[in-house]
Amino acid sequence: MCQSNTLQGPDLHTGKWLQFPQLALRRRLGQLSCMSRPALKLRSWPLTILYYLLPFGALKPLTRVGWRPVSRVALYKSVPTRLLSRAWGRLNQVELPTWLRKPVYSLYIWTFGVNMKEAAVEDLHHYRNLSEFFRRKLKPQARPVCCVHSVISPSDGKILNFGQVKNCEVEQVKGVTYSLESFLGPRVSTEELHFSQAPPGNSFQQQLVTKEGNELYHCVIYLAPGDYHCFHSPTDWRVSHRRHFPGSLMSVNPGVARWIKELFCHNERVVLTGDWKHGFFSLTAVGATNVGSIRIYFDQDLHTNSPSYSKGSYNDFSFISNNNKEGIPMRKGEHLGEFNLGSTIVLIFEAPKDFKFHLKAGQKIRFGEALGSL
Repeated sequence: MCQSNTLQGPDLHTGKWLQFPQLALRRRLGQLSCMSRPALKLRSWPLTILYYLLPFGALKPLTRVGWRPVSRVALYKSVPTRLLSRAWGRLNQVELPTWLRKPVYSLYIWTFGVNMKEAAVEDLHHYRNLSEFFRRKLKPQARPVCCVHSVISPSDGKILNFGQVKNCEVEQVKGVTYSLESFLGPRVSTEELHFSQAPPGNSFQQQLVTKEGNELYHCVIYLAPGDYHCFHSPTDWRVSHRRHFPGSLMSVNPGVARWIKELFCHNERVVLTGDWKHGFFSLTAVGATNVGSIRIYFDQDLHTNSPSYSKGSYNDFSFISNNNKEGIPMRKGEHLGEFNLGSTIVLIFEAPKDFKFHLKAGQKIRFGEALGSL
């Protein structure tokens, strides 16, 4: 006997009621498809936020009728991190009442595991605002500088990655890379860096290596909010040039670094380039959310996290002049600059092939400890 699949009675009404939401959604999505892209994004974002926040895939049925959520990366990139960072910077400058300082700073110390016994001033009432507390100095004996090894850690932090640069790509975290040229920008003139001209046609990586038999190395150090926020010279070298890239201020937390490809190339950063006894040397301070302020002590003309900037632009400044042919000499361990909160330091430098790192990925390191040597 033949069975009919036609809905009858109550089932028919139930089927119609189930179809109405889907028909309405299809109609609405058809209207959205006719909208301009900015208007479409504006209408899609509330649904996207709910899509990722609501439990148990509550809005997944929407994807069956043609709607697609904005990707998590695109959603995160749309957050006005520069504006938020400037607001945070203003808040940091607000002087706290004396009675409020100890509870506020104690909460921060407890949250991020700050060791105040290392601070030059342990009395919490001494710090008038959050900015002064973040930029606290250490006791002189708290960070002895290693004299044996040629390159030391410029800051406290966590080693995210290190090793030889290969194929003009650098790893920001394990398995996630970024372009060396995008990160550093076009090569600085050889006159400023005291380098011989590289043969034309060489890769960007090969152009940075100035001596035969040398290789290019890198090391990425992440500064957590509870770390000492100042950074120092990692070796004896001469700083010839500064390049400032205005950009985003996304978090540089290792979890986010695994998530967003070329994160360090998107973020605001200050690239210091020069030379040491083995050739090319650079130190880059990478900004992050709430770390719009990057300060270089000898560079009074540097102003970071400005309200407006052109995407992909950069500003160059040379420390070489008619009156100064050598640039800025830096001694190993000398004070170099500071962040207002946690961030990242990236070292990229030339060294002989027998250079060895004394590190493990993921290890904690303190300013003054050895990174590597010959």
